[in-house]
Amino acid sequence: MSNIARILQDSRIIAIVGMSNKPERASHEVADYLLQHGYRVLPVNPAIAGQEVLGQRAYATLAEAAAFVAPARIDIVDCFRKSADIAPIAEEAIAIKAGCLWLQLDVINEEAAQLARAAGLEVVMDRCTKIEHRNLALAA
Repeated sequence: MSNIARILQDSRIIAIVGMSNKPERASHEVADYLLQHGYRVLPVNPAIAGQEVLGQRAYATLAEAAAFVAPARIDIVDCFRKSADIAPIAEEAIAIKAGCLWLQLDVINEEAAQLARAAGLEVVMDRCTKIEHRNLALAA
């Protein structure tokens, strides 16, 4: 089993950083898909904090989202942000003891990845959770 397959199979709680409340945005589509496939999704975006997106309350920060699900942990921090914005998100993911820092398609930040790996997080870069889930036939 690949690392990606294991991560997706073992994870239940996914924080989507950069989540949009606009249905035409990729983050919204991915969140909807993940919800339909049994994952718990936590939207993280200060612009929509306190609102509901796809029936899920949005949080301003990863720390707020992590406090909400405690004592459970956020398994995957799924990042829909520019590559240049990832380092502080990686630091937050480390601080909340997330299991994986996942950077979406075209999001690559080696410095943030090294930081996360050094702290014990798994890292997936330049991959889409929805596409990977569907390709691995975990959708069954």
